[in-house]
Amino acid sequence: MNKNIISITDSAAEHIKSLLKKDNKKPIGIGVNIESGGCSGSKYKFEYVYKKKELDEEIIDKGVSVFVNPSTVLKIFGTKLDYVDEKIKSGFVFINPNEKGKCGCGDSVLL
Repeated sequence: MNKNIISITDSAAEHIKSLLKKDNKKPIGIGVNIESGGCSGSKYKFEYVYKKKELDEEIIDKGVSVFVNPSTVLKIFGTKLDYVDEKIKSGFVFINPNEKGKCGCGDSVLL
């Protein structure tokens, strides 16, 4: 378990915990991966994880398990996951030192 892959702020951890409690299928954590798409070529993908895949990295931070597939590890290494709740926008925010740019919509990144 390498905590340097991704770290979670207190705000993100609390929000993830509340989301996990709402799912009746009892997820064991969240999956954070990068897939092709969006204006800049890549986008972050969240999903509930019910069973760890054999090659996934599991990072436990602030009581939350985050699972990352092998193809994503180097792309998000050193990333901080935050959750913001503001008047105009609420949601998860990735602070990724590997990003070379973001699109105007905020959903897509250049890695």
